[in-house]
Amino acid sequence: MKGRKHSLLPVLCLAAPIWLAAQITPRNLLQRFSPETVSASLIPREQWKPFPNTPEAWKGYLPDSVLDQMVKAGESWLKKDFKDIPASVAIEFTRNGNRSRYEALSFPKRKQLWDLMLAESIEGKGRFSNDIMNGVWSICEESFWGATAHLGGQKGGNGLANVEDPIVDLFAAETASMLAWTDYFAGASLDKSSKFLRPRIYYEVNRRVLKPMMTAKYGYLGIGNPNAVLNNWAPWVISNYLTASLLLDKDEKLRAEAVVRSMKVTDHYINGLGVDGSCDEGPSYWFAAGGCVIDVLNLLDDATGGKVNIYKEDIIQKMTSYIYKTHIRNDYFVNVADAPAQTKPDGLLLFRIGKDLGDDKMKNFGAWAYNAYGKVANKSGSGNQNQWHCMRALYNMGALKECAATPGAQPNVKEVWLSDVQLMAARDGEKYYLATHGGHNAESHNHNDVGDFIVYAYGQPLIIDVGRGTYTARTFSSARYELWFNTSPYHNLPTINGIEQQAGRKFEATDVKYEGGKSPALNMHIENAYPKETGLKFWQRSVKLERGKGVVIADNYSADAPLKSLTQTFMTTCDIASPSPGKITLTLPDGKTAELLYDGNYWEAAQEVIPLKTAEDEVFKTAWDSRPIKRILLTAKKPGQQGKFTYTIR
Repeated sequence: MKGRKHSLLPVLCLAAPIWLAAQITPRNLLQRFSPETVSASLIPREQWKPFPNTPEAWKGYLPDSVLDQMVKAGESWLKKDFKDIPASVAIEFTRNGNRSRYEALSFPKRKQLWDLMLAESIEGKGRFSNDIMNGVWSICEESFWGATAHLGGQKGGNGLANVEDPIVDLFAAETASMLAWTDYFAGASLDKSSKFLRPRIYYEVNRRVLKPMMTAKYGYLGIGNPNAVLNNWAPWVISNYLTASLLLDKDEKLRAEAVVRSMKVTDHYINGLGVDGSCDEGPSYWFAAGGCVIDVLNLLDDATGGKVNIYKEDIIQKMTSYIYKTHIRNDYFVNVADAPAQTKPDGLLLFRIGKDLGDDKMKNFGAWAYNAYGKVANKSGSGNQNQWHCMRALYNMGALKECAATPGAQPNVKEVWLSDVQLMAARDGEKYYLATHGGHNAESHNHNDVGDFIVYAYGQPLIIDVGRGTYTARTFSSARYELWFNTSPYHNLPTINGIEQQAGRKFEATDVKYEGGKSPALNMHIENAYPKETGLKFWQRSVKLERGKGVVIADNYSADAPLKSLTQTFMTTCDIASPSPGKITLTLPDGKTAELLYDGNYWEAAQEVIPLKTAEDEVFKTAWDSRPIKRILLTAKKPGQQGKFTYTIR
């Protein structure tokens, strides 16, 4: 239990992309609190009791009906084995790119132990002790706690886990946190089973996560480069690392050092946010990015008795408001990069954020989301809508009663301009919703989609960004842009002389200008998103919502020579009909219709259903409410050296 040995670790990326830019703003909000202040403010481990962990304490914390449901969740796992993970399954990612069979064995074990130990903590009769012991032992015996897709960062590269080279990925950190909570909630039960169980938890968490994080130079932490812009991995891992140290480290100096280290990394992530605090990974990833920043801030506030608190800082307010600024309707959000269009938001988290930050719109959004989705998605009533972010679920429990009693409302933000990611969104009452963006093709979880746009009608998808496919070995490899859904021909963009957009920071929108008012619009040049081989001099695109009329996309280009070919894509899940040249009728799921108007003399229209054949296509079989994904393709009959045309959606 003395100080850990310090050793230099290799530089690791762990499949978490970062990009470097002079976009860091040295806010360093948390580092305003000195290490001495942190150490003096930190509540000692033996005194820090963030949640009830005895039957008596639980009864005063949650309604009996919720406690009964949580015990029943534990009962559903009684006398069920914790499944082993064969080496032949663990190595599949290397052999065939499949990661799902491994994760189907690994991930449920964590949920199984979580439900069992909470049930025992609430009931306290020892009914669950044997199963908790089995779960702790089974997980501690695993060679690796993370995802096999992330083993490429270990010495020797991908394959089976090298137990002599523990690396910290998202799920190793999550497992460390979950075992730390098991020690906290079921410590008495573990001690009755065996005096070696709790020391085993600390030993494994310490060697696999706490020690490596002391000197880690992982890619997701910026590889020691303060100018690296970090993505969701940083706050996600840190929220769990901080949890594990606060709960397990008996050495108060180590606890304080872990807090200071966590504050620096969290500052680094916040420093990389643009002026509007946007998440370039999209709304669903916000819950693992900005949402995890809030998790860290919750822990810091709680573990220091409120002395380390930055909730009221302007960038935190902006970072959190991103999630409701990108909400369309019901479970639809503006999806960019790898974010899916449909996300059932964690309403309890949003409700708590709204309360802590004094943001009534967020608070009401959270109450609406919990009453719409949370109660149904989480049968135990504890507010945990997925198996990760377990610390978040615990804080959510404390908001259950008040949140459930608040009617809430969808935010329905009328107009949005986020300059840092060049994203515009606007709505025309219940009828139209338009979003479009400029940006560049080196964003985190990037798709080559500069100048793309989406249109919803009556809250239903009309013209879409299809989102990401199932993650496989190809997703974050040199083959990423061989996957159709990551490429510009399958976004609502032109393909010029058979050439599509390319990946990289230099492939970007330029002269981006936002216009607000009655007809909000985003005007931009997108020629730089394409390689020089297109021969373009310029391609100007304007995407406008004309309230009361519809959506108008206007393109204007000039090239060095007449174009050999030109196509324009529109992606949709609607039923498609072409009653006459120049008009395409789109039928929404509820039977309402819209029209896509174009110049029938200039363009020839065709349509296709996207065939779903590969492992990466699996998710699309159930995405978009299982509707087929279709591509409308307009092909110029005789493109010239210059061109100017519009498309109208009404």
